[in-house]
Amino acid sequence: MAFTPSTACCKPSPLLAPRASSRASPARAQALLCTPSTSAFRGLRAPLSAAPAPRRRAASSTGIVCGKVNKGSVPPSFTLKDQNGKPVSLSKFKGKPVVVYFYPADETPGCTKQACAFRDSYEKFKKAGAEVIGISGDDTASHKAFAQKYRLPYTLLSDEGNKVRKDWGVPSDLFGTLPGRQTYVLDKNSVVQYIYNNQFQPEKHIAETLKILQSL
Repeated sequence: MAFTPSTACCKPSPLLAPRASSRASPARAQALLCTPSTSAFRGLRAPLSAAPAPRRRAASSTGIVCGKVNKGSVPPSFTLKDQNGKPVSLSKFKGKPVVVYFYPADETPGCTKQACAFRDSYEKFKKAGAEVIGISGDDTASHKAFAQKYRLPYTLLSDEGNKVRKDWGVPSDLFGTLPGRQTYVLDKNSVVQYIYNNQFQPEKHIAETLKILQSL
């Protein structure tokens, strides 16, 4: 009686694959394992097993990734509310250099040091003809209290939901759990001339950006 193969026999079976002798040479064993077998059922050939899909490279343990905004590019514009609840657009500052710094949150130790360092050097930034803008996900009330407490003379913008942070591709730190601290220097044509990222030495952002501004 003729045997008609069912759909089950279309799948390779380990019982049909040739077994390599334990005494066979490595090359012979490799040849046996890599050669498709011929099924006894009407000459059906057992297909080769599919090659495993390539594994994606794991993210860096630092959480640092390439940003969408790079040196030489014009970053996406935005309109956000400042510490007084007034809408402020990036385009408002076109025609002069702008320092845009993203920071994790108001009132944290590192962010307070950074904010006060920008405050203490604010006259130097003004002398270089530049504006300073700080951006975090805190709301306007938090920004207002933060600015009043430390007498910050520059603009703080509220990026609730971190939309602008995402649009600019600001990287996160500490395995992606902490919003990144990144500073951008834009020239008078709104072209990015410098990007600086340092989560654990916030005051260095000020010195580095001043050097760039003074060279523009």
